[in-house]
Amino acid sequence: MIGRLIGMGVLVAMLAACARDNPQLFNIRKTDRTPDEFSILPTRPLETPPDLAALPAPTPGGANRVDRQPEAEAVAALGGNASRGSNADGRLLASVQRYGVNGNIRGQLAAEDLAFRRANDARLLERVFSVSTYFKAYRSQSLDQYAELYRLRRIGVRTVAAPPDPATQ
Repeated sequence: MIGRLIGMGVLVAMLAACARDNPQLFNIRKTDRTPDEFSILPTRPLETPPDLAALPAPTPGGANRVDRQPEAEAVAALGGNASRGSNADGRLLASVQRYGVNGNIRGQLAAEDLAFRRANDARLLERVFSVSTYFKAYRSQSLDQYAELYRLRRIGVRTVAAPPDPATQ
């Protein structure tokens, strides 16, 4: 009788371990409480304007003259003119949206990825012993970098910065 109760308890525990709402294939979240070093942006050096009377009034919580403006800097780095404003991207937006726009694309992708991860979830012993099944689950979607490198070289694309294949060394 006691053996059956223990067996039923083990069976219930095994079945409870199988049910998860959100399967985690590869945990890349930070576990510590330290600051994120990638969220800190350096500011430009302070400068004294030629006419101090021409300075704007301070705006608490507003932008500072030495604060980074990543969007404007990216436009300038790509050869654009940030002063033209967002209307200058009309042709780009028209080209991108030519097949329609899904306003909930992030939600849709999250739901599809969750369904994919549930279909490719780890087996019981892999979950018990915390074996990562991330690479096994996404293997069909991975790119063989050296096969792609050789394909590009065959069609004449120069790949001067590509590292050598470790299998040939």
